[in-house]
Amino acid sequence: MNTTDTIVIVGGGPVGLALALALQQKAIPFKVLEARPQGAAHQDTRALALSYGTKLILERLGVWAQVEPHATAIQTIHISQRGGLGRTKLQAQEHQLPALGYVVSYGALMQALDSAIDHQHVLYQAAARAILPRDHHAEVSFEVAGKTEQLRSALLVIADGGRSLEEVPGLMRETKAYGHDALVSKVKAEMSHNNVAYERFTATGPMALLPNGASDFSLVWTGEKDMVDRLLTLDDATFLSELHAAFGDRVGQFLSIEKRMSFPLKLSSLSMTDAAHVVVIGNAAQTMHPVAGQGFNVGMRDAWTLVDLIANTSAAQLGGAPMLAEYRQRRQADTRGGLLFTDFLVNVFTNQTLGVASLRGLGLAMLQHFPPIKRVLVNKMSFGK
Repeated sequence: MNTTDTIVIVGGGPVGLALALALQQKAIPFKVLEARPQGAAHQDTRALALSYGTKLILERLGVWAQVEPHATAIQTIHISQRGGLGRTKLQAQEHQLPALGYVVSYGALMQALDSAIDHQHVLYQAAARAILPRDHHAEVSFEVAGKTEQLRSALLVIADGGRSLEEVPGLMRETKAYGHDALVSKVKAEMSHNNVAYERFTATGPMALLPNGASDFSLVWTGEKDMVDRLLTLDDATFLSELHAAFGDRVGQFLSIEKRMSFPLKLSSLSMTDAAHVVVIGNAAQTMHPVAGQGFNVGMRDAWTLVDLIANTSAAQLGGAPMLAEYRQRRQADTRGGLLFTDFLVNVFTNQTLGVASLRGLGLAMLQHFPPIKRVLVNKMSFGK
């Protein structure tokens, strides 16, 4: 088992495949280890909110033309709080953008990336079991076809959402559990979405309606676990009635809902200062609250930054301490900023101290009339700046 300058990527989800495809374009050798069978994610209907910056990355990867027919543009983001005055709108045309973002299914994005990747460099149904950083390389042990095998690389990239991290020496995770879950589904309403995304802050937690398809919305409704568990048990008619009571009349009555699912919410970040020849990107590196749709897009920027750094690093320096330090320095402002930004929104908009709701409403109303602050917010959401 010789050390190689082939980049080994653990995880073949969208972020891992985006990195692999960028390496492929630059003729940099790579190998992807993916635990699922080929095409297993193509039918996944979960909605992803892509920032305009992520759309540009997909264009540069040559896959946006395949994604676009399945994507719904977000032209306006409407932000409000339940039970309080004040609201603001972010509009693409005010910022000379064709859209603020796009909503697409996980499966459609995976199909586009899969269609562009050279599959001889992807090892499917290969589950990573152990990752060991060494002084001059990193090793990964994985199971495939009932056998345990190993790969050694000067740079090993973990992009699997954190499933292989528990046994990696030198990697330390800081986690803050919100004690909340997110309920996700797809709903149909009386009124057309008109390419408007709604971010609604309530006393129990943020909720979002994202335009998805010709007339449907993707729903993300967050709250304490007990509340979400109860919502999951309701019949459709009762659930839709409670959704209307929480969201209000902006899209009329809710007419139907698809299967409801939930997942726990947490804020999590990874310290990798002591792990030589290992770098972690995407949700494996940082997990954020879904408010403002930052997490996936931060991960895509991780991949884009990393491939640029790989392309400009000599083989002798690949995965070494100077390279990893530069990667951390380049990504620190965006990743740390995303974590703080989403956490700030959750803390401020769920604070029920007397008088805070009025101040929030005043803040939203003022934001509506201060274009420079809107520009900062749009740039953060679109490009991480």
